Amino acid sequence: MLDEARRDYRVVYHFNINNLEWTKIILEKCNELNVPVILGVSEGAIKYMGGYHVVASLVRSLILDLNIQNDVCLHLDHGSSFESCQKAIDAGFTSVMIDASKLSFEENIMTTKNVVDYAHQHNVTVEAELGHVGGMEDDVKSTIKLADFDECVRFVKKTNIDSFAPAIGTVHGIYKGELNIDYDLIKRLREKVSTPLVMHGGSGLDHSILKKAILCGIAKINVNSDIQATWYEEVKKFVNENPDVYDPRKVIMAGKDAMRKFIEEKINILN
Repeated sequence: MLDEARRDYRVVYHFNINNLEWTKIILEKCNELNVPVILGVSEGAIKYMGGYHVVASLVRSLILDLNIQNDVCLHLDHGSSFESCQKAIDAGFTSVMIDASKLSFEENIMTTKNVVDYAHQHNVTVEAELGHVGGMEDDVKSTIKLADFDECVRFVKKTNIDSFAPAIGTVHGIYKGELNIDYDLIKRLREKVSTPLVMHGGSGLDHSILKKAILCGIAKINVNSDIQATWYEEVKKFVNENPDVYDPRKVIMAGKDAMRKFIEEKINILN
């Protein structure tokens, strides 16, 4: 799905899932729109939901029972170690991200290659990161480490990864200040390597920024905080207006329509 997106200057969205309801909403909406989707799951979400096998079984079961026809990828988001990626692969995840970006360049290559070797034996794709994508808890100016072009090219060729997330100036979380995104780096990398490029930290960005990044060569955009905030605002409103409702199904699903609208807006960003 990412090779096709790269070829056509389009994008596949990675939406993080946190529970059964979110997984169901995202699957149904993307199936309705007939677009591929990547379900991202962090290690924290995996622990919260019960484990790697629970998540994989949940997604497989929903695809079957809901008769989902569009392409779906189940992806480990920011796997912190070879062991974590191995557990995801063994449980049935179809893609993993190994995030060894805090290690030295050579250590990042070695760790990533180990994951790639194991993953490719099981027909699983691998994403990796180079540079440092900041977080909202960071001092953005001091902690973002933009990826170096030459190192990026070497990293992709040496690791044989299937998708690549270079640090281009974005941050994790909803950032409302002014970011300095390196569009030129995106363009140069797209021209130099055939590996699809990934943008982490897609929340809090104006649609014009996302559109420009896609047209420069980004083929996958990760969105988490935005969809969490969208859900939260609707649930908060529902609880305030319905203080006597305590059915967790009604509370959690109060954010359904807002999430569906949010997803459709992101999917149609190039239209």
